[in-house]
Parts: sequence; C-alpha cells; structure tokens
Amino acid sequence: MILRRHLEDAPPTGRRVLLAVGAALALAACEPRVSNHGYVPDPERLARIELDVHGRIEVAEVLGTPSSTALFGQDTWLYITERREEHAFFSPEIVDRSVVAIAFDDRGVVREIASFSIEDGIVVDPVSRITPTHGKQLGLLEQLFGNIGRFNTEGQ
Repeated sequence: MILRRHLEDAPPTGRRVLLAVGAALALAACEPRVSNHGYVPDPERLARIELDVHGRIEVAEVLGTPSSTALFGQDTWLYITERREEHAFFSPEIVDRSVVAIAFDDRGVVREIASFSIEDGIVVDPVSRITPTHGKQLGLLEQLFGNIGRFNTEGQ
C-alpha cells in the first residue's frame, strides 16, 4: 500500500526510479549466499612435493596440515575444499568440491599424489550434521497430547 501510494503521488520519472529501486531490491534478494569451506593447496606448492623424496614433515611444512586423514587402511592425508550456495530458505547445494590426496608408504615418504573433483563422483563427508537416534520418533501432536491421562495420583 505504501509503495502504491508513493507511485501514484510521484511524477513519471520518480515512478521509474522507484520501480528500478524495487526491481533491484527484488533481484538482490534472489542472490545466493556462497560459502567456502576447507583448503586445497596452491598448485605451485603442490608441485614442489616429490614422490619417494619428501616425508610427512616436509609435506606439512610446504602445504600445511591436512583437512582430514584416512580413517582405515592407508596412511593418506586429504586436503578438501567445498563451495556451497544457498538460495533463500532452501538447503545448501554443493557446487564445487576439490580433494587432494597424498598417500604415504610405511616409512612415511610420499608414495602417491592424486586430485579429485566433484565430477569424479567421490563422496567425502567428513562431518555429518545429522545424528541418528534409535527409538520411537514422536510427531508434533504426539508430543503435545501424549501425556493426557497419564497422571500419577498414588502419592496424593
């Protein structure tokens, strides 16, 4: 109502300005929020790491500590980065993911360096935000009305 009243009272050029400002605000509201998580080493620094030459200490000095390490089996360091976009109230969408994996042999010397992206289809979920619980899942109405008639009158 307020905008309509301003549009009616404004001269024709003022209407155009108000409509342009309104359109700009509407378009700005559609802009996604972008967040970057993690760290992938600079390609120049990564190129300085040589297979069968550098150990864990040298890798940590050149690249920094890894985002994660392999949990089972091989001794592998993972450098992971992820770019997410979130539109309004929708769940965030992963638009880019890069993983650099550095595998070490039994002596702690670099054995292999591999790079992966989201197109490679490797799922890396170092932290899951959902903790499964076992037992009965109560709905809203069950929570609100579940205790009706369940009063302990023995102590009175």
